[in-house]
Amino acid sequence: MPVTSPVPAPSTGSPADPSPVAADPGVLDALTLLLEVTDELVVRSVRDTHRAVAARVGALVRATTLGAGGGPVRAHDLVAAGVYGAIGRSLRGAARGTGALAARGTGPGLDERGVGRQLRAAVNGLIGDRLDTEQRALAIRMAPRVGGRDVAVTRSGLAAAYPGATPRVAVLLHGLGESDEVWRLGRAERGSTYPEDLEAAGWTPVVLRMNSGLGLRPNGVALASLLDRLVTAWPTDVERIALVGHSMGGLVMRAAAAVVPAPAGPVWSAAGDRPWAERVSDVVTLGTPHRGAPLAALVGRGSSLLGVLEESAAFGRILDERSVGVRDLVEGLGHDVPPLPHARYRLVSGTVSRSPRHPVGTVLGDLLVREASAYGRRGRSWDDLFADVEAETLHVGGAGHFALLNHPEVADRLLRWLS
Repeated sequence: MPVTSPVPAPSTGSPADPSPVAADPGVLDALTLLLEVTDELVVRSVRDTHRAVAARVGALVRATTLGAGGGPVRAHDLVAAGVYGAIGRSLRGAARGTGALAARGTGPGLDERGVGRQLRAAVNGLIGDRLDTEQRALAIRMAPRVGGRDVAVTRSGLAAAYPGATPRVAVLLHGLGESDEVWRLGRAERGSTYPEDLEAAGWTPVVLRMNSGLGLRPNGVALASLLDRLVTAWPTDVERIALVGHSMGGLVMRAAAAVVPAPAGPVWSAAGDRPWAERVSDVVTLGTPHRGAPLAALVGRGSSLLGVLEESAAFGRILDERSVGVRDLVEGLGHDVPPLPHARYRLVSGTVSRSPRHPVGTVLGDLLVREASAYGRRGRSWDDLFADVEAETLHVGGAGHFALLNHPEVADRLLRWLS
């Protein structure tokens, strides 16, 4: 049954945004954020931990004759407060200065170098929801990427970026903390990439970049909007669409495929008037935690455990700063986000052991996602998210999570699936 969810599209990449291509942030934008985070999280966490430890030690000292009057303890507290206060003021002042320079466009662009683009993607994965809410320049806008730059989703922009556009479009979307360039991982060893393989087979690969710190559903709304505009403005008539997602990217693609616009907000349904979704023939997910990822859950448990003691509570609050995108990976997406009934689903899993039945492979999966979750199943109950559609699974033994981004076995099967 469709479930109405009043989830707005994220502001970065929203169809309401009049700018077809977002301005690149500068290195000073990143430095400003670093200074602010250092003050808000690092310095304050160390300060609060120091205070908690000092309070406990002070209580022990005051319980002895040596601590009578508490003079040394109070002196220590005053000195520590002065030091932390001075450090905090210095960081905030520096942040204001670099922020003012960044607003003037001073300094090099962050996206000009690969390391800057990777840093921006990682930061978005960690706190991208905050960056988006605060309208920070560092917040990534969902967009196609060619040559390390955003492509305007307009007829002229797409025609210039994809001069050999074909009627078959393969859309590739990365995972948490990754960027569009992650699909080049391992190219030197294998000699090719999935986008190159698909292009040689007559497909036009469209590689996207997203703010992976946003929630799965808001990102799904943004992706659905982008694909709607992409199909409308594509240089030729689109006959077939294949969706290829790594890790979180597969979840966002599932969410997008189930989005049906409605006056009260998006409806997550397998039925609806979505011209682009009707052209989707195949959905390929690579190491996608359809049923959640254990590591994401462990982060939450670690935060709770650190909060038990005052001496470690501050570091638990650092873990609590993790983005909505990270939190959404704990459970993945359930039956309320149904698959497209006409599409073929190809579900790829990896395990660090050659056999998925090996105890190590069963527990660790590909180090981030277990086999059952990658197939949309819940443990031994075999509650299967894809039971009502055509689905095929592929296990890649001895492959970690990121090896699935460019693996010869996956490449061969991908071309066979999309032939």
